[in-house]
Amino acid sequence: DMHEYNAMAEDPVAKKEMFLSVWRQLAPRYKDQPDNLIFEVLNEPNRKLTPELWNSFLLDAIKIIRSTNPNRTLIIGPGNWNGIETLRTLELPENDRNIIVTVHFYHPGRFTHQGAPWSKENANLSGIKWTGSREEKEDIETRMQVAADWSKVHDRPIFLGEFGAYEKADMDSRALYTAYVARTAERLGFSWAYWQFDSDFVVYDINNDKWVTPLLNALTGKNL
Repeated sequence: DMHEYNAMAEDPVAKKEMFLSVWRQLAPRYKDQPDNLIFEVLNEPNRKLTPELWNSFLLDAIKIIRSTNPNRTLIIGPGNWNGIETLRTLELPENDRNIIVTVHFYHPGRFTHQGAPWSKENANLSGIKWTGSREEKEDIETRMQVAADWSKVHDRPIFLGEFGAYEKADMDSRALYTAYVARTAERLGFSWAYWQFDSDFVVYDINNDKWVTPLLNALTGKNL
């Protein structure tokens, strides 16, 4: 998972060769590892790394990786932060079927990112709940169905690579939201991973060496 390579978002053309060089080094180093090692080519391409540029860059990266790892499973997501709405712009080599397509889901952002200092539009928000109303559920279902429809048309599996709610939201809302997104993903046939294990979307309290039980139960579907 090439994660938080922020230079790519600021000046992608200038940093392209550096990006490709990383894969020229990593791919041969790990070429003999078992099949359960998966390469994520780049996490959340965004900003100046437009969807159009990303389509060009990823083809070059795939070519480099496939020269030493012809059968390695790759994870690739669309531009604009792996947004579902950008799936329609993603262009993958049709003859390479060993690719899992990832999307990230943090909708509605005013709930999931309330109080998050890095989110300009949501940093000053607080007290926003997610109650599991019919309208809230339908909104999530409608948006995630876009990914399911794309998956069916293109015959590509979907991996919901990130979802969750920032710690400033109340725990009851976070648990309800997390559970509903996870169950919706499962119903649509998506694999998923929660963001994140520790830090500020935390599901495991490292300082106290214990699970955050409401979120753990939300993810596993237990005791709800």
